[in-house]
Amino acid sequence: MNRLQPQPLTAAAFAPYGSVIAAAAGGAAVNDGSSSRHEAVSALDLQRDGGRAVLAVYEARARQFPFLARGLERHRWSDQVFLPLGGARRCVLLVAPANLAAPRVQDCLAFVSDGQQGLRLAAGTWHHGLLSLDDGPWAVLERRAAAPDCDEHAFGEPLELTF
Repeated sequence: MNRLQPQPLTAAAFAPYGSVIAAAAGGAAVNDGSSSRHEAVSALDLQRDGGRAVLAVYEARARQFPFLARGLERHRWSDQVFLPLGGARRCVLLVAPANLAAPRVQDCLAFVSDGQQGLRLAAGTWHHGLLSLDDGPWAVLERRAAAPDCDEHAFGEPLELTF
């Protein structure tokens, strides 16, 4: 069986698949100086082909590991943003490059967030559905449109994610 151990989520390592959203030093002072504004994501691709942005809350249940991933999905026309709500909430991200017609287990990388990080999955990136390590809510910004935007691909054999 193919096995993969998640590596820590960093902006540099995750850049081919999207971006990491985290608090940063500095920023622009707003609200009479009581807050700092940080440009976390400069642009989101959510309105292509008549789509519209939707903010949802996913109430996640913690997944058990080792975990057998049987396939991936992608949203060709839209980014997705995942932000933990209500405290530290970690997740595992299983991804493969967007330029593949049919990703194989060998094409996959896995990352684990630190509980404070959010993420943006770039349009077209192959990924597994939310693999939360902690129970609780996630804010999810995603695209809705008349035509579905989800391709699914099953692996020939499962990929075991371990810690």
